[in-house]
Order: sequence, then structure tokens, then C-alpha cells
Amino acid sequence: MYQVITMYGDNEPWWFFEEWQEDIQETAAFDEFDAAVAYYEHRWSELQKTNTYSNAKHNYLSAFWKDQDERWCEECDDYLQQYWGLALLKDEQPLTVDSRKEFYETANYSGKAKRCKRLEQGA
Repeated sequence: MYQVITMYGDNEPWWFFEEWQEDIQETAAFDEFDAAVAYYEHRWSELQKTNTYSNAKHNYLSAFWKDQDERWCEECDDYLQQYWGLALLKDEQPLTVDSRKEFYETANYSGKAKRCKRLEQGA
């Protein structure tokens, strides 16, 4: 079974940090890979239209954000960028697939990502 999940939180979807499932906002399940890809591409287009930046990996993991979408982190004593994440998974695990360069050519990366220092230290 394939899942297309939409997440919202502090991290891009490819990190899969502990408790990453808590960021899931929407899940759509599909029996067929082609149907899952079609839905993923539909959601990708929607998220790209409503965000300034995007970064995509070749295995159906994408992040979208805009500068003003941040939250204050008391533990970090800093603002953290908030991301919309989109992932196509198989049995709730990331896929390993060939490059999809033609689909991701319009991705725009600003390099502004901020992460909680607490997570970087493994705490």
C-alpha cells in the first residue's frame, strides 16, 4: 500500500526524526503506485502555488515554505522555519526510485532553513 502524506512542522520530510508522524496533517492511501504518484504530483502543484520556496528529493519527498511562516522556540531561543512536507511512502517507509529531475526542475531552494539546536545535539 502507498501513502501520500502532507505534514506541517519544524522539519523537512526527509529527516524522519523521532515522532515525525505527529506532524501529519493529511494521509491518502492508494493500492496502485501510479495513482499515488498522480495524487502526489497534484498536491505538489498545490503546495508550490501557495509557498515561496521548495526543495525536493528524487524519492518523492518535498518541502515547501515561505519566509514569514516561523514559530518561536523557547528551548532554542530562536525562530524556527515551518515547513509543509509532502511524501510518497510505501508501507509507511520512504521509496527508493530513479531520478525525477523533469518533475522537480522548478524547485527553488533559499538556503534559509533553521533547525532546533536541541535536535542537532541529539537531545
